[in-house]
Amino acid sequence: MKKDNKTQGDVATAIFGSEQMRQPAPSQKIPQHKTSPEIAYQIVKDETFPQTQPRLNLATFVTTYMDDYGTRLMNEAVGINYIDETEYPRVAVMCGRCINMIADMWNSPEKSDWKTGAVGIGSSEACMLGGVAAWLRWRERRKAAGQPCDKPNLVMSSAYQVVWEKFCQLWQIELRTVPITHEHPTLDIKRAIEMCDQNTICVVPIAGVTWTGMNDDIEALDKALDSFNKKSGYEIPIHVDAASGGFILPFIDANKKWDFRLKWVLSISTSGHKYGLVYPGLGWVVWRDKKYLPKEMSFSVNYLGANITQVGLNFSRPAAQILAQYYNFIRLGYEGYKEVHENSMAIAQYCHDAIGKMPCFENYSKEIVNPLFIWTLKPEYDKQAKWTLFDLQDKLLQSGWMVPAYTMPKDIEDMVVMRIVVRQGMSRDMADMLIGDICNAVAELEKLEYPTPTRIACQNRQKSKGHVFTH
Repeated sequence: MKKDNKTQGDVATAIFGSEQMRQPAPSQKIPQHKTSPEIAYQIVKDETFPQTQPRLNLATFVTTYMDDYGTRLMNEAVGINYIDETEYPRVAVMCGRCINMIADMWNSPEKSDWKTGAVGIGSSEACMLGGVAAWLRWRERRKAAGQPCDKPNLVMSSAYQVVWEKFCQLWQIELRTVPITHEHPTLDIKRAIEMCDQNTICVVPIAGVTWTGMNDDIEALDKALDSFNKKSGYEIPIHVDAASGGFILPFIDANKKWDFRLKWVLSISTSGHKYGLVYPGLGWVVWRDKKYLPKEMSFSVNYLGANITQVGLNFSRPAAQILAQYYNFIRLGYEGYKEVHENSMAIAQYCHDAIGKMPCFENYSKEIVNPLFIWTLKPEYDKQAKWTLFDLQDKLLQSGWMVPAYTMPKDIEDMVVMRIVVRQGMSRDMADMLIGDICNAVAELEKLEYPTPTRIACQNRQKSKGHVFTH
């Protein structure tokens, strides 16, 4: 029997008239009975409804926008397991092509038709692989010289991403951190070299520091490390953590030497799901040459009728992100990536300038080198304000924006900052709306008669330390 129009338009009513909608969502046990796909979908969809919309999330670095064809390609590949190279050989080929293109983008000197690199679930796995390779190479040199291998260490700034803490903890490597200070907002190279010794597996500079958006001076580090290695006889290399900067610098500042053009840079990791413009999760790591990838890291397994050799901490992984990365390389090309990143930089610069002109704020750095920046309350304003940046974060969240407030690393942990990360999908119009909402939120906060709980907590913390914080 043909359904009438009323019945055809009654699907939503049936869902919200169902018994399941009167019950709390399952949380402890798998439900005993089946649920229709329409109702199951609605339950899961409603759970995410109150969250910040991804494009308004200015806290995250990961891609929140892809064009329709890239999204379609990923959706069509959602069921493909990359590791099944026998069943999906062309995916493995496309992965190798991506590694070739990224290696070329970073000025790899390797002559092989297939450059030496690996794919990861994200930049964290890529960092781990770069760190493990440096550790194994160090251990091999120490064993060959008949020296102990029980006290390895790694040197980087205190503005590290948590993956490096995980790596050092899991592999029992001492993490030696150079403090970030007001005088040295990026890696203090002199102090970094002073921390190096015969047990240092590598120094890790950062291109696109998560905390600040700034870049460590990798070229200056390479020069200082070259001099140190010549004097000491050590062979301490550089692994560049370029999670953000790896896809920014080649297009925004192509003449800047930070990559394989530098002598001691032996490996670089990046995040394809950040400024590689692919939905999460995807990471890449490339070595200067095959000889710098220890053989112990390549695992061969007879799987589904073929001998598969793999470099990675993970085994099964989605192929969709790899296809999307290759799609982006074809779709955008060098010019397209440059245009997208220049737009992001321009919008970040616009927000940086607008926020810097507000009476209550000051920017952490005078210029931006990546499409992100941080700012803080001016010291004189901070002394008399009844609110903190944590309160501003809450206010902006009411308008749908996620703009994080946080304290800086050790040695300047009393400084509270806010950060904006501009990505593909952020327009000038959205930037104007954000600036307007910041102005409105500040105007409301300035009307407060009494200090907020976060301001009181901040004052109590300062009193307990016996000082009043000044920038």
